[in-house]
Amino acid sequence: MAHAVEQHVDRTATAATAPPSDASELFRRFASAAAWRLGSHWAFIGALAVVAVWFATGPAFHYSNRWQLVINTGTTIVTFLMVFVIQSTQNRDAKALHLKLDELIRTTRARNAFAALESATDAELDAFQREFEALRKGASRAKRRRKA
Repeated sequence: MAHAVEQHVDRTATAATAPPSDASELFRRFASAAAWRLGSHWAFIGALAVVAVWFATGPAFHYSNRWQLVINTGTTIVTFLMVFVIQSTQNRDAKALHLKLDELIRTTRARNAFAALESATDAELDAFQREFEALRKGASRAKRRRKA
């Protein structure tokens, strides 16, 4: 089973990847900058200020449907767009983390089969999980024996 994953690692490592397009790079930069700026305490304070101003204008608009529609539409649009920004940055962070872990695995005595587990099948992942559960149980038993 580990051999099958190692073969998959070899195929994945040698697969040609297309260089990022200008639009892709532009979106990556935008998403990264937006995530950092919009994830700050200043962005939260700004959003809180917008809600406070909206709430304060309620009496002037007699709490009308249009007044409610403004905040509902605004928050829906912002939420919709932020989903893509957050997903993009999460994908990039996960990819970078996997590459760092892959490098550590490849430079240590760990099994190379673990370098591409994100591409493994569910059956392969389940088999590795069972293996590690057995190792943990064995370590627990050995620890208890040493204490006794």
